[in-house]
Amino acid sequence: MEEFSSAIYALIVLGGLLIIQLVVNDVIGIVKKKTPGAIAKEDHANILFRAERVVANTNEVLGAFVILFLACVLSSANPDLTGYAAWVFVGARILFSICYYANWQSARSASFGASLLSIVALFFVAIFG
Repeated sequence: MEEFSSAIYALIVLGGLLIIQLVVNDVIGIVKKKTPGAIAKEDHANILFRAERVVANTNEVLGAFVILFLACVLSSANPDLTGYAAWVFVGARILFSICYYANWQSARSASFGASLLSIVALFFVAIFG
C-alpha cells in the first residue's frame, strides 16, 4: 500500500476540500439567511446558488473518482500513474471550486474538463496499468 501513498494523500486532500466546500456553503447560507432545506434560486449571479453547485458537482463526480481510484489500488496498477491522475483530479477540483465561487465560467469549464480527463486516465490506468 505504501507505493500508493501519493495517491492516498490526494484522496485525503480531496476529503478536506469537500469539508471546506460544505463549510463555505453553510457560511454563505447563514450570511444570506437561507431557509434550511430550501434550494437557492437557479442564478449564476447568486453566490449561494454557486456555492450549492460546487458541493453538488463535487458529489456528482466523487463516486466515479473513488471507484476508479480503488480499482487502481486493488488491481495493483501503476502507483505513479495513479498518483498523477489523482493529483490532477484534486488540483482541477480545487481550481473548479475557486472558479465557480468567482463565477469565472470559462475557467470553471476548463477545470471541470481537466478533472473529467483525470477520471478517464484513472479508468485506463486501472485497466492497463
